[in-house]
Amino acid sequence: MICERCKKNVATVHLTEIVKNQKIEKHLCEQCAKDEGYTIKTHVSLQDLLTAFISAHSDVAELADTACPDCNISYAEFRSEGRLGCPNDYEVFREALDPLLEKVHGTVEHTGKLPMRAGESQKKQRDLMTLRRQLRQAVEHEDYEEAARLRDLIKEKETADGTE
Repeated sequence: MICERCKKNVATVHLTEIVKNQKIEKHLCEQCAKDEGYTIKTHVSLQDLLTAFISAHSDVAELADTACPDCNISYAEFRSEGRLGCPNDYEVFREALDPLLEKVHGTVEHTGKLPMRAGESQKKQRDLMTLRRQLRQAVEHEDYEEAARLRDLIKEKETADGTE
């Protein structure tokens, strides 16, 4: 596509603007975009993207003065820097992080990574680890019926896999 302004160079800057419910598109080369006053940033760091994303999606005012008791990072610092100081921050800033993580990852629970080529035994081991973690959580919450169900399920899977 050729630049709409100079009609010489390749258009590398594509802008879409909506004015009074009408979409206006511009296709410009870098020089013409600069001449029209558009700032062209050729390198955008991941840090800049995360900071902008967090700022745009975090409107939890009551957390402004909150700080982590372990690493002392404040919520304001997290918003400006785009990174947490320690694992405890996920709990301290949960109210603001959950909606953000949901939008970015589609879930708020980290499930880890397992390559598609991973064998069935690795997948079964991962499932067992998840069940054991759920069992620990059920015991911690004194949900003994759930704990018993999980215990039985773990035993059943271990027996079927021959990993007992």
